[in-house]
Amino acid sequence: MHQEIITKFNLLKERQISIDITRGKPDSDQLDLSNEIVDISIPSFSEEGVDLRNYGEPFGIKEARRLGSELLDAPIENILAGEQSSLLLTYQTVLSNFLFAEPIPWKDLKNPKFICPVPGFDRHFMMLEDFGIDAVPIPLNDDGIDLVAFEEELSKDDEIVGILCVPKHSNPSGEVYSDENLSKMFQIGSNFSDKFLFLFDHAYLVHDFLPTPEQKPLWQIATEQKVQDQTVITTSFSKITFGGGGISFMATAGHSLELIKKVRTTMIICPDKLNQKRHTQFFKNADSVKMHMKRHADLIRPKFEIAYSYLEKLSADCGSFSKPTGGYFITYSTAKPIATRVVELCKELGVLITPAGSTFPKNHDPKDSVIRLAPTYVSKEELEVAMEVFITSVEIAHLDINI
Repeated sequence: MHQEIITKFNLLKERQISIDITRGKPDSDQLDLSNEIVDISIPSFSEEGVDLRNYGEPFGIKEARRLGSELLDAPIENILAGEQSSLLLTYQTVLSNFLFAEPIPWKDLKNPKFICPVPGFDRHFMMLEDFGIDAVPIPLNDDGIDLVAFEEELSKDDEIVGILCVPKHSNPSGEVYSDENLSKMFQIGSNFSDKFLFLFDHAYLVHDFLPTPEQKPLWQIATEQKVQDQTVITTSFSKITFGGGGISFMATAGHSLELIKKVRTTMIICPDKLNQKRHTQFFKNADSVKMHMKRHADLIRPKFEIAYSYLEKLSADCGSFSKPTGGYFITYSTAKPIATRVVELCKELGVLITPAGSTFPKNHDPKDSVIRLAPTYVSKEELEVAMEVFITSVEIAHLDINI
């Protein structure tokens, strides 16, 4: 068996493969779905008479905020419409609290910390590191965060300032937080402190490609738990229209809303109102966004099915993998501490995968087990090659074959 795997490895190496599946990006066919936006003819003024070509409206034009209100199911007065990505608004939220949080800005705390479910989004960890904020990892369960671990970490440290997570199709393992899990998270966090921040990067709000468990709107649950002032929800069109060319939304209230307005008034002056207008003419309402996403789903679903078909060839002794119903990633968890070795072997064969450890704070996976796979960007043919490389690398590392 060992010789057969070695032969397969050598044959793959001879092919001089060059495939990159490190990041979760739409492919060109997905991007083509939104090409009409580029050519849309728009008026010079918004529906309220704001000159779209000029300065002003740092919190977004009304028609964009209305679309955000429909998508996040929050009142329009609690919606901010921005630019580019949910990550940008998330960063600005951390920045605003770092500088101006009350009663004490986070910068003046001795050692501020955020709870971060793992595996998680590497850019979240990088963002917190920018501010010198420690990420405290807690496990994820199938229905959301490990609430026992959450409560235990809060009981140990009074300088934990919030939680940062992706509540639907969690990056990278695909969990959809249940309504009960979210409600209890709000209860535990708000009991810990009425300044505790619930920061949700809702990047995959409408990104289902298979039937997905129902999830109440986050704003509705926050309202039921009376924590709107402590809640910030961000989302964007980065993977709906164009990366870097979409628009973004935030739902929040009270002090949190005032803080983000304070920062954006200085930092932004005005968003790209022309782009906001283009998007609101292309998408008349939330239903049209959801119809558009069904077309994305039809393109994405077959690639996940290809990836699953290859992963199923691996023995259960080698590890296990997630089967998300939406989002952009699959997580493979090795049974042995060999994730770093697997990624190295893939690279040797010409396939780049997100570095092992990157889904944990400080790039340290204590079990060296979690590997993030991003099947969407490459062609189906390239994906089949990449997955053949991946399963071969897993087998070699699992059997500890010397190549």
